[in-house]
Amino acid sequence: MTPYRERREKLAQQMGAGVAVIPTAAERLRNRDSHYPFRHDSYFYYLSGFPEPEAVLVMLVTDTVKTILFCREKNTEREIWDGFRYGPDGAREAFGFDEAYPIDQLDAMLPKLLADQPNLFFDLGADPSWDTRVVGWLNSVRAEARNGVTAPGGIRDVRSLLDEMRLFKDAHEIDIMRRAAQISGGAHRRAMQAARPGRWEYEIEAELLHEFRRHGAQAPAYTSIVAGGANACVLHYVTNNDQLKDGDLLLIDAGCELDGYAADITRVFPVSGQFTPVQKDLYELVLAAQTAAMAKVKPGCHWNEPHEAALRVLVQGMIDFELCAGSVDAVIESGDYKRFYMHKTGHWLGMDVHDAGEYKRGGDWRMLQKDMVLTVEPGFYVRPSDQVPERFWNIGIRIEDDVRVTDGACEVLTQAAPKRVAEIEACMKNRN
Repeated sequence: MTPYRERREKLAQQMGAGVAVIPTAAERLRNRDSHYPFRHDSYFYYLSGFPEPEAVLVMLVTDTVKTILFCREKNTEREIWDGFRYGPDGAREAFGFDEAYPIDQLDAMLPKLLADQPNLFFDLGADPSWDTRVVGWLNSVRAEARNGVTAPGGIRDVRSLLDEMRLFKDAHEIDIMRRAAQISGGAHRRAMQAARPGRWEYEIEAELLHEFRRHGAQAPAYTSIVAGGANACVLHYVTNNDQLKDGDLLLIDAGCELDGYAADITRVFPVSGQFTPVQKDLYELVLAAQTAAMAKVKPGCHWNEPHEAALRVLVQGMIDFELCAGSVDAVIESGDYKRFYMHKTGHWLGMDVHDAGEYKRGGDWRMLQKDMVLTVEPGFYVRPSDQVPERFWNIGIRIEDDVRVTDGACEVLTQAAPKRVAEIEACMKNRN
C-alpha cells in the first residue's frame, strides 16, 4: 500500500462520514504567456502524490470509502506543447484512486456527491474562488429540498485533521527529508568553498542552486538568503546583490525542496576563511545556545523548551559581553535581549518550510513526540548603536539545523553542512 493510500484511509477514519474536497494549487501567470513553475498544494499532494495542475481529490466516506480524482484529460496537442498528462484512466491506475473523471465534470458531479451527506470537509477561506464554487454546489443541493434531498449540515475545515496528520512524519517522508537535508548540506559546503572577497552574493546563490539541481532537487524550498556583512542583520534579506568584503561574515539561509519536502539550513562563515576573535566569540555563543536547545528536543519536553534553553544561553552571553545589564531572568523579563535576538528558535518542517501543525493545545505548549520534525535556529544580530561597542557592529549570526524527534537524542538531519569553527575553516581552505 502506498503512503498516499494509507493517508487517505487515515483521513477517512477521522472524518467519520461525509465528503472531503481538496483541490491542488492553481497555475499562476508570470507575464503574458509565461507561468511560474507549478508547485502543487501541499495538502492535496500529501494525500494523492499527483503532480499535475487542474486536479481535485474528492473522498466520499459512508459505510465504505471512495476516492475520486478529477484531472485534465489526455490531449495529444497540449502534450506536444506542455508535456505528458496522465489523464483520468492513467491517474486512477497509477495513483490508486477508485474513480477518476475529467476536471470539466467537477461542477456537474459535486452536487450529486454532496447530496444527503452529513458533512463537507473543505479548507474554507483558503481561496475565495473555491469558496464561491463550493457555495454554488451547496445551493444546487439545497434547491432539491422539495425532492427530499438534503445538503451537508456541517462544514468542517479539513486542514484541522490533516495538520495533525502532517505533524508526524512517516518513514517515506523521513527518507525524503534526510535526502533533502543531505543535498542542502552539500550546497552549503559548496558555498563555503566558493566564497571569497570580491565575489557577489548572487554568485554564491548560484552555487547553491547548482548543487540543488545537480542532485535532483526540484527547486529551492524558499528564496535563498545570502547575506554578507550588515545584510545578515536583516532576517529576511533576499536581494542578494552586494559584494562580499574581506573581514565580513556571510550568512546563508537556504535549503532545497525534494519531492515536495523542504530542508532549511542556516550557516555563517567568514568571507576571508578565518573568524576574527570577536566573530568567533559570538559564533561560539550561538552554537552553545543551539546545543542547549537540541538537548530539549525529545519526548517529554514541550515545544517552547528548546527556545527557552537557547534564550538563557544567549542572554548570559549578552551579559558577559556587556551588551545587556542585570541577571538572566531580569533581562528576559524586560525583553532587553530582543535588540539582539528577536525571533523564536524553530518551527515545524515538512512539505512547507513553516509546516502544518499547532504549537499549542488548550493554551499550553504541546509536547514533543517521536517523528515530529522541526528546525533549531538561535541567532544573534548586532546593528550599529551608541549602546554597543563598535567591534560588534554588523555581525549577524544564525545557526539552523533540521532535527527529528526520536525516543532519545534528536536526529540531526543536516549534519552534512559544516558547523563548528574548525570544520568551517578547514572546509574553506579548499576553496575553488
